[in-house]
Amino acid sequence: MKLPTTKPLTHASSFLPFLRPLHHRHLSTTTTTTAPPNIPPPTPFVPDSKTFLSLIGRNLSAHAAKIPTWAALFTLSSPQLRKLGVEPARTRRYLLWWRDRFRKGDYGIGGDLKDVKDSVATVRAVEVPADDRGGPMAAAAAAAAVRRRRKIVVNVPAVGAEEVDETRLRGLEPVKGLKVLGAGTVAGPFVEPVKGTGGSVAAVRVQEGMWEQRRGVKVDGGERRKVMVRRKRKLEEMRKARV
Repeated sequence: MKLPTTKPLTHASSFLPFLRPLHHRHLSTTTTTTAPPNIPPPTPFVPDSKTFLSLIGRNLSAHAAKIPTWAALFTLSSPQLRKLGVEPARTRRYLLWWRDRFRKGDYGIGGDLKDVKDSVATVRAVEVPADDRGGPMAAAAAAAAVRRRRKIVVNVPAVGAEEVDETRLRGLEPVKGLKVLGAGTVAGPFVEPVKGTGGSVAAVRVQEGMWEQRRGVKVDGGERRKVMVRRKRKLEEMRKARV
């Protein structure tokens, strides 16, 4: 039987480039830079971190002392929040989720209010031309739609809310999340009607949990345990029926 021939070893010099010490190799080093977190400006309704934590609820206002500044609120990472004692993990995820929403301008009720004093904003039901959306074309659109009107809720100064000039009202944007019911009643969550106005003027004040997204309630132990829990319940009912 003919034995297989072995290939002669290549000269050791051919392996020299691979046998060089590690410190002799020219390794390419790349420096990665992380962009600084985007810190959005506070709004009149949400002027500081304490108000933000109070608005989003889930007892996050209890951690206000750990996140004292607006910059810290939007720059602290999840591991840093954990070291500060913001627990459990779902609470940190919830805070980061609301942080991203705020960066995008996706606020809860009252977040778009601009005329705010001492954490209270005044809103009023008004009637404007149907095509009046504000902006440079508002006057021309209003002239073309004199007969068509629509009712909206706008943010007005607290003093003299009922006597605001209609010309000024035309340039105001409707308040998100609020609407007008009936002849002119301001309706929406967390609305407090002002006495003596028939509901046409109301106050919206900062409250704990205004923006809270409530967690769902588990039914029969949740999706993973539902079959087992219901089976045990059925067996228990059958046992009691035999007694």
